[in-house]
Amino acid sequence: MAIQTTSPVTGEVLKNFDELTPEQLEEKLARAAAAAESYRLTTVEERAGWLSRAADLLEEEAETVSRMITTEMGKTLRAARDEVAKCVHGLRFYAAQGPGFLRDLPGDAGRVGATKTFVTYQPIGVVLAVMPWNLPMWQAMRFAAPALLAGNVGVLKHASNVPQCALYMERLFREAGFPDGVFQTLLISARRVEQVLRDERVKAATLTGSEPAGQSVATIAGEEIKKVVLELGGSDPFIVMPSTDLERAADAAVRARTLNNGQSCINGKRFYVHQDIAEAFLGLFASKMEALVVGDPMDERTDVGPLATESGREDVEAYVDDAVGKGATVLVGGKRPERPGWFYPPTVLTGVTPGMKMYHEEVFGPVAQVFVVSSLEEALREANGHPYGLGSNLWSEDPVEREMFIRDVQSGMAFINGNTTSYPEIPFGGVKRSGYGRELSDLGMREFMNAKTVWIGEDV
Repeated sequence: MAIQTTSPVTGEVLKNFDELTPEQLEEKLARAAAAAESYRLTTVEERAGWLSRAADLLEEEAETVSRMITTEMGKTLRAARDEVAKCVHGLRFYAAQGPGFLRDLPGDAGRVGATKTFVTYQPIGVVLAVMPWNLPMWQAMRFAAPALLAGNVGVLKHASNVPQCALYMERLFREAGFPDGVFQTLLISARRVEQVLRDERVKAATLTGSEPAGQSVATIAGEEIKKVVLELGGSDPFIVMPSTDLERAADAAVRARTLNNGQSCINGKRFYVHQDIAEAFLGLFASKMEALVVGDPMDERTDVGPLATESGREDVEAYVDDAVGKGATVLVGGKRPERPGWFYPPTVLTGVTPGMKMYHEEVFGPVAQVFVVSSLEEALREANGHPYGLGSNLWSEDPVEREMFIRDVQSGMAFINGNTTSYPEIPFGGVKRSGYGRELSDLGMREFMNAKTVWIGEDV
């Protein structure tokens, strides 16, 4: 895939970028390795200060950066502004709370025959981040902020359709005061990721992306005995029970399927609705989806912009056409509009069965599958039968149902009466084929640190 900015609104190539030559890539990796040796010796107070400065700079440039995001991947300008604000918050969170996450953890010296024992957290060095286009700033930032505060060095291989966002990240950290080489963007194709990951100077990797990409990176990292964190998407269940407020649940369901123009790994895609309220919920949900405005993402009145890539729209169309051809019913949407760009309308399907591709896979677009169930047990059984396990949602006021959901749903995150989202304050990650490891919070920071055990005996 060419490294270029292409407008999802028109399909026009706006700007091309040269891929790094082998010599340029070597120079960047050498710079990163050299930076790691000195950067690990900086104080956590220095790093926190640079993160705070990065937050201030990003906040000052928020509108420009938001428009850059919308231009490159097509999300609404309102959504892009929210993404930038989230990045600012993440930087400030780690600047303020990160030093506390790095404190030594004392142990019981007496039990192990020592005068003192503790665990100290130390950086591991250069970490490769392979990031997607759907949240081009936040996905990269939620790696970068904790990694840099911890004393690690980052090299970013971003998606090829958001090169301006990728280059901006490097400039932001450099202008915030971080030493040379501490955070660099690698404008390279996906086929060269293996070379970088196998390089002995790179100590670990994190990837957010497709399942095949995760399998490839995990295989290489396993052969090289390197730590890797994987977030491979999902097809999250959204369960609606009779005790909930249907209007509120329907509004949340619309946001779940159309956030980021439907291109979000963590929001509800499969909607399991109790039979007692199915007709009422479906009426609300379908009417609200149909009322959304599809159009220019720079227009403040737009609710849903285009999909980010032409191939992405083709994939969504193929899933819907396959389901409809095998008997699914379209309540809303289901056909691409006759206009330039990669638009696809908010779509609601019923009658999706195991013989249809979308039943088993993630549809990365504004397409909802609605299933009617007779009980929470049935909903959980159907939800857990899916190969992914990232986030999950329950809408219920019943405490017994809530406890059952928390206990039995097979996911890395369980949200009740609210849409799944990411916060720097709490861990983020999945189970099953959604990957492993955690981002954000103290857990995400410690994924790429050496928890070194220290034991000190008596002086002679």
